Amino acid sequence: MKLFVGLGNPGARYAGNRHNIGYMAVEAIAGAHGFAPWRSRFQGLTSEGRLGSEQVLLLKPETFMNLSGQSVGEAMRFYKIAPADVIVFHDELDLAPGKLRLKQGGGHAGHNGLRSIHSHVGEAYGRVRLGIGHPGHKDAVSAYVLNDFAKADQAWLDDLLRGIADGAEALARGDGAKFQNAVALRMQPPKPEKPKPAERVTPADAAEAQPDPRNALQRLANRFR
Repeated sequence: MKLFVGLGNPGARYAGNRHNIGYMAVEAIAGAHGFAPWRSRFQGLTSEGRLGSEQVLLLKPETFMNLSGQSVGEAMRFYKIAPADVIVFHDELDLAPGKLRLKQGGGHAGHNGLRSIHSHVGEAYGRVRLGIGHPGHKDAVSAYVLNDFAKADQAWLDDLLRGIADGAEALARGDGAKFQNAVALRMQPPKPEKPKPAERVTPADAAEAQPDPRNALQRLANRFR
């Protein structure tokens, strides 16, 4: 079984916050792939389903961001899930809005949700880093992440979440490149091909295109005139 964790804070007050983009990601996967209804377990909300051949548990910790590791650790112990089979979706200040990066293991870079998970299960789990941009000064970070996405963000946010849902099956089977490609196709769809300009037809071309009414004998005779 794979465990996909979306980080955020519980309750309607925080639902649209930039800090809750992890929640939004797993909700998009659940909705697009027909997962079971959410239910309370492991100090969070869970939903189960399949992504291709993989059984996947989605988890939204409800311990508040700074204690996310309690919920993640409890779910991992219950299902005996190894850190390598855990993927955490979280907001990333150091990426431009709409950018996405994958990471396996490593530090928490000061993210309080990841810091908590590190303390409970170690650092070997995977992450999907979801760019929300930076407010420009560290003193503004708390207010920035705990405020809702702006209306101007809604178009790219919707495309990003749709792309995550499109690529979720590839992510579950470990194909990170295909997952990222699915997201990229939503964020930057292929441009339609421009119609080719009509070819210029000369009178000689037009004449050649007309059917020759002469029979074979007449055509042969004309060659010797």
